[in-house]
Amino acid sequence: MSENKRDVKNSLLFECAWEVANKVGGIYTVIKTKVPVTVSEYGDRYCLIGPLSYKTAPMEVEQQEPKDPHLASTLESMRNVGVKALYGRWLIEGAPHVLLFDTGSQYSRLDEWKGDLWNLAGIPTPPNDHETNETIVFGYIVAWFLGEYVARQLGTAVVAHFHEWQAGLAIPLLRKRHVDVTTVFTTHATLLGRYLCAGSVDFYNNLQYFDVDHEAGKRGIYHRYCIERSSAHCADVFTTVSHITAYEAEHLLKRKPDGVLPNGLNVVKFQAMHEFQNLHATAKSKINEFVRGHFYGHYDFDLDNTLYFFTAGRYEYRNKGVDMFIEALARLNYRLKRSNSKTTVVAFIIMPAATHSYTIEALKGQAVVKQLRDTVSEIQNRLGTRLFEHAIRSNGDHATLPAPEKFLSEEDKVLLKRRIFALKRNALPPITTHNMADDANDPILNQIRRVQLFNSEADRVKIVFHPDFLNSSNPILGLDYEEFVRGCHLGVFPSYYEPWGYTPAECTVMGIPSITTNLSGFGCFMQDLIERPQDEGCYIVDRRSQSVEDTVNQLTDNMFTFSNKTRRQRINQRNRVERLSPLLDWKNLGIEYSKARQLALRRAYPDSFYGVSGLEGEDEEFDFGMERMMPNSVPASPRFRMSGIATPGDIGTLTEEALGTSDYRGQAWGLTEEDEEEGYPFPLVMKVRSRASSVVSGASTPGGGRSKSLSEVDLRKADAALSHNNTKTWNNQQGF
Repeated sequence: MSENKRDVKNSLLFECAWEVANKVGGIYTVIKTKVPVTVSEYGDRYCLIGPLSYKTAPMEVEQQEPKDPHLASTLESMRNVGVKALYGRWLIEGAPHVLLFDTGSQYSRLDEWKGDLWNLAGIPTPPNDHETNETIVFGYIVAWFLGEYVARQLGTAVVAHFHEWQAGLAIPLLRKRHVDVTTVFTTHATLLGRYLCAGSVDFYNNLQYFDVDHEAGKRGIYHRYCIERSSAHCADVFTTVSHITAYEAEHLLKRKPDGVLPNGLNVVKFQAMHEFQNLHATAKSKINEFVRGHFYGHYDFDLDNTLYFFTAGRYEYRNKGVDMFIEALARLNYRLKRSNSKTTVVAFIIMPAATHSYTIEALKGQAVVKQLRDTVSEIQNRLGTRLFEHAIRSNGDHATLPAPEKFLSEEDKVLLKRRIFALKRNALPPITTHNMADDANDPILNQIRRVQLFNSEADRVKIVFHPDFLNSSNPILGLDYEEFVRGCHLGVFPSYYEPWGYTPAECTVMGIPSITTNLSGFGCFMQDLIERPQDEGCYIVDRRSQSVEDTVNQLTDNMFTFSNKTRRQRINQRNRVERLSPLLDWKNLGIEYSKARQLALRRAYPDSFYGVSGLEGEDEEFDFGMERMMPNSVPASPRFRMSGIATPGDIGTLTEEALGTSDYRGQAWGLTEEDEEEGYPFPLVMKVRSRASSVVSGASTPGGGRSKSLSEVDLRKADAALSHNNTKTWNNQQGF
C-alpha cells in the first residue's frame, strides 16, 4: 500500500461489470436499478466501468469529458498507446459517470497478456474461447487503468467493486501488482454450479464432495473456473447475492463469503392501494383478449372464473423447475376435475426457444376475433343511428318504441352470422404459439405430451407455451412483460438452481402472489425475514429436505388452494404481497453494499479506522456515521433500526458484525415520511433473530448445520494476511 495517508471517508468508487450499458442478463438489472441509491451516497465520486458495445453504447451513453484531472490524464495516456474508451453519463435514473473500454482495440496484446497471466497466476487459457479472450483483454485494461489512476491520485482511497468472473480478472492482477486499490468481488452464481445443475446431478446433497478441479476440467471450463476462484480469493471482501449461493461458493470456490448482498429493485409506491389493483384489472382484460382468440371457437369458458398462472425465464428446463411445474399442472387438473370445480386455469410458459414463425392457427384465432369485434362495432354504430332517427321523429306522447328485431337489418344478420361461423374450429386449441425449430425433441413439449395436457374441453387446466420474449408489438400476445405479469394471478417458479430469482421478486413488487422454492435466493430471503410467508402471498416450496414426489405434491397443494380462493380473498392477498415490496427496495438493500465497502476499507486501511490504540476513532477525527462499539454482552436491539420495515441489520450477514460495527448506521437514502408511516389493516410479522448468527457457516443454507463461528484470532490472522497481500495464505484459512 501507499505510504500516503488516503482519505477513507470520501472514498472513490468504481463499479465494474460486463453488463454496464450492455444488457445481457440479470446483472444488467442489478447494476441499473442500484444506481440511484449509489449515486445518492457517492455523487460524482462514483463511476461504472464496462466493455464498449457499439450496438448499445451510442444510445445509452452521453459522451463527456472527465472533470477529474487525474482521470482525464490517465485516459489520455492510455489513448496515446491505442486504447479506445468512451467516457460520459449513462442515460438512466441517477445519470452516473460511465467508462467503457473497447476490448477490440487491444486484441494485439492478447497473447502477451495470456503469457503474463500464466506466469503471474498459473491460469491456463485455450486459444479458441472467445468469451475468455474478451475477459482477459477487459481485465488487463481495467487493471491498467486503475493502476495508472491511483498512481496519479494519491489523496483519496479507491474502492473497486467487481461483479462476476467476466469482470473479476482485474482483482488478482491488482493484488499481484500491489496496486493501492480496495477490492470487493460479488458472484451472482458460480460457474461450476450452473454446469453441475444443468447436468442433472444431486447438487446440494453432494456439494461438499465434488472434486472441483476435476469437474471443471471435465466440462471444459477449468480456465474460467480458475479466473473466478482467483478473483474470490484475492478480493479484500468476497460476497454473494444469497445464502444459498454463499453455501455453494464456500464449497466450490473454497472461500466462505464475507456476506450476502441481496438484489433489489426500484420500488414505486402507489398513493392508494386500489391503484395497482386497477392496473391488474386493465392488464387482465388484455390477456382475456388473447384467451378469447386462442380458445373461443374451439370451446368457451367463463373468463370471470378463469385464473392465469405463469412461469418465465431462461430456457433451463430443469434448473428453472419447468419439469416440476408441468407435472404439478397435470395433478392440479386432476384435482380440479375431481372436485367438480368451475375454475379454469390457463398456465403460460414464457421461455425463449428456437422457433421459425408464429403458427397459422394462433394468428388465425386472433384475426377472426378481431374481425368479429370490428363487425359488432359497425353494427352497433348503425343500430344507434337507427334508434336515434326513430326517436327524433317521434311525436311526444304518441311515440312508440320499435320492435327490437327491426333494428337489425338483413345485411347485419348475414354479416354477423358469417363472422360467428368463421370462429368455429374443429381441432383442439394449440399448445404453442410458434412453430418450434425442433418440436420432436423439445423437453417442454415432450413433457406436456407425456402428461397429456392437450387443452381438451374437459381439462380444467389449459397450457399456452410462448417460446419468445413478450413485447407490445407482438401480433398474438401484445403485452410487455411487466404488463403481462400485472395481469396474471399467480407466478410459479419452482427452481432447482436460482442464485437469486428476479422473477418472483418482480411479482412481489407488482403485487402478484408467487410460488418459489427454498433453493432460490429469493425464497431463502423471504423465509428468513417473514414468519409465515404463505400468508403474505409468497409461497415457498421445500426442495431441500424432501423427495421430488413430496415437493410436486406440495406445489400442487399450493396451486389448488389458490385456485379455490374467492375473488375477494385474491384481492386481499395481492394487497398483502404488495406491502412486502419495501423489503426488496434498494433504499433498504443498498446499505448492504455500503457495509461491504466499509469492511473492505477497514481491511485495507485499519489505522484510519482504529488508530494506534486499536479503538475505533480513538486517534482520528473522522466521523463515519457509526456509534462506538457496544460491549459483547449487549445484544442487538430493534432500536438501531433505520426504518420500521426491514433494515439491513436484519438482512445483513457481513462478518463486519464480528469486527465490531454492528451499530453501523450506513447512508440515508432519502426516505420520506410516506415511506416510513404507511399503514396497513393487517400486521406483518417479521422473524426475530440474531444478526450475528447468520455469519455461521450453514445458517440458512441447505446444509443446515452450524459450525464454530470466527474467533478474534481467526479474524486478526485473516486481516494480517490481507494487509500483506499474501494470497497464498487465503488457501489455508479455514475461517472463510
